[in-house]
Amino acid sequence: MRVKKGVTARAKHKKILKAAKGMQHNRTRSFRLAKQAVIRALQYAYRDRRNKKRDLRSLWITRINAAARINGTTYGKLISSLKANKIELDRKILSELAVNEPKAFGEIVKSAKN
Repeated sequence: MRVKKGVTARAKHKKILKAAKGMQHNRTRSFRLAKQAVIRALQYAYRDRRNKKRDLRSLWITRINAAARINGTTYGKLISSLKANKIELDRKILSELAVNEPKAFGEIVKSAKN
């Protein structure tokens, strides 16, 4: 007895078309175009989940550098002096302090200099 694939094909098509919901033009109606668009969208999503980490670290470093220069040093000198004095604060926390608690950040810079 031969196997007919109508039910599974319909399910696959529905799954792809549901994922393409919100796209424009024929990508929401044509299975072929929807499949291409969904595959590409998933590739971008995978790539950008990694790039997001890179972008955020870059933002943290920019904020720390700006706050460090206000306090009379540079980013590189600040980080090296923090490591030399065994002050273990990561860049995310340092940037949060630089933005939200400038006085606390200034104290950290002073303690790193000594």
